[in-house]
Amino acid sequence: MKEYVMGNGAIALGALSAGVNLVAGYPGTPSSEIIETVSKYPHEGLHLEWSVNEKAALEVAAAAAYSGARALVTMKQVGLNVASDPLMSLAYVGVKGGLVVVSADDPGPISSQTEQDTRRFADFCRIPVFDPATPEEAFEMIGDAFEYSEKYHTPVLFRPTTRVCHAYASIDVPDSFGPAEYEGFVKDSRKWVIFPRLSYMNHGMIEERNVRIGQDFSGYRFNQVTGTSSKAVVTSGVSYAYVRECLGDRQDVKVIRVATAFPFPEDFMLNALSGIDEVLCIEELSPYIEEQILKTAGRHHLNVTVHGKLDGAVPHNGEMSTELAAGILSKYLGMALGSDPIDISDAPALPVRPPVLCAGCPHRASFYAVKKAMTGKKAYFCGDIGCYTLGNAMPLDMVDTCLCMGAGITMAQGFAHTNAGAVCFSFVGDSTFFASGMTGVVNAVYNEADMILCVLDNSTTAMTGHQPHPGTGRNMMGNVVDRVDITKVLEGIGVKSIVTIDPLDLEKSVAAVRQAADQKGVRAIIFKSPCIAISKPVGKCHVDLDKCINCRKCIRETGCPALTAADGHVSIDVNLCTGCGLCAQVCPVSAIGGGSDE
Repeated sequence: MKEYVMGNGAIALGALSAGVNLVAGYPGTPSSEIIETVSKYPHEGLHLEWSVNEKAALEVAAAAAYSGARALVTMKQVGLNVASDPLMSLAYVGVKGGLVVVSADDPGPISSQTEQDTRRFADFCRIPVFDPATPEEAFEMIGDAFEYSEKYHTPVLFRPTTRVCHAYASIDVPDSFGPAEYEGFVKDSRKWVIFPRLSYMNHGMIEERNVRIGQDFSGYRFNQVTGTSSKAVVTSGVSYAYVRECLGDRQDVKVIRVATAFPFPEDFMLNALSGIDEVLCIEELSPYIEEQILKTAGRHHLNVTVHGKLDGAVPHNGEMSTELAAGILSKYLGMALGSDPIDISDAPALPVRPPVLCAGCPHRASFYAVKKAMTGKKAYFCGDIGCYTLGNAMPLDMVDTCLCMGAGITMAQGFAHTNAGAVCFSFVGDSTFFASGMTGVVNAVYNEADMILCVLDNSTTAMTGHQPHPGTGRNMMGNVVDRVDITKVLEGIGVKSIVTIDPLDLEKSVAAVRQAADQKGVRAIIFKSPCIAISKPVGKCHVDLDKCINCRKCIRETGCPALTAADGHVSIDVNLCTGCGLCAQVCPVSAIGGGSDE
């Protein structure tokens, strides 16, 4: 049957078609829809979970693969950093069933902290990596990845990028799916228990095996050559789709496509470079294939000039695109490529839409309460990864640092230990608290930190699409489960002062922050209010123009996108307003009413 699906959906359907037995992961754009797609299709006999973080997901999947089952793990590129500890060891121990780790890279970056390249991780871990160019290829390649994993008893990385993950295509899928049969776990401590001696022996085996995999990849069907010329274009991933779009069906340019960057298919490349004087490498993120070609040329004394990122022909940062590829190719080939640009001189200017917290977002109220309470005091505000990173925007300006998931909690401790007299706050969401925040709190209590932990609990994983987490009371198997209570977790860790407050009650929130600021040690404020995207608005606020003095304090201090200045006075966009009532509490003359008060 035909299915019109997103690239992430194609990966999910490819895994289901391959008989996957277990799927685990942690939500992160651009990978989140893989697990969500699996949940929407019949998957009886398959275990499906959003794990507490990427490390946990990979370790759950590793046990399944030890048992001979096929397991899929999903994450984004920065999640691979979290999972790198078990991944590195798994490369040495090996697997029995197929284990495929999807690490979705995010060139740009569009929604990430970094532009890191998963192909580098494959090289570092010494395990194979597949690099699909289209959703259709992703559907087919995921099955190949399982087969290579089982053939060589190794975990395999699968590296779609944002434009592959979020593109759409029609996919031919089976009429039904069923999990593969597997033997089950067979005890053998000499194989499954990692010891220095085992690692030493397996390291040598891995290097010998990777030579064989590279030779095997030289015949892999998605490593392809088209056209003939003395100049070649070498490309990979979605960049291959851009190059093909620029060149069309012309055969007077040799295009070499590498779908398996590691182990590098050297025999394939040597044959492809026969008769070639000059090469241009078009790839996103790092110059990985470019470097492999340079190594191959040096090792085999090839007289070939290599262009790409290293000589400035291709930019190092940002996404590739058809337009960008056309300009690079035109210069390299000395021919005009690409269609004539569309005349948009009479088109209206696009609206300026900077990233901003949603109208009615409880995080805005939480940040504002802390800001008001700390007016005139020396305070540091450590942010984290999530919607609330947007608390850095004006006029809130309440995120001084943001490094990686969970770091806000530990960085607040570092500031407290080195900046006497400062009140140090960390802001963390409920999902991030479970994913990577709890160890930071343990560290704070154990090392006698002086900090205020602000848990912004909106009862969902909002930024990546409202996935459930341990605090929501439901899981991906469709079961209602015991909700993990953040207050009880903090009590168990040893936090003595814990207050739960509704951030939309400004007066009480400010009082709670001031009380916490007067204390010492590790204390916590849980700002608890549901995400406005999953809760129904309680009404609309409105401005009484007879009372409004047009001071615009509501606009200047909250930055709510529903508040605007029009026709010389403040107005509220009823299409955006959710009735949270924060602006009414900020107004000095009580000119705003409605909302939750109605």
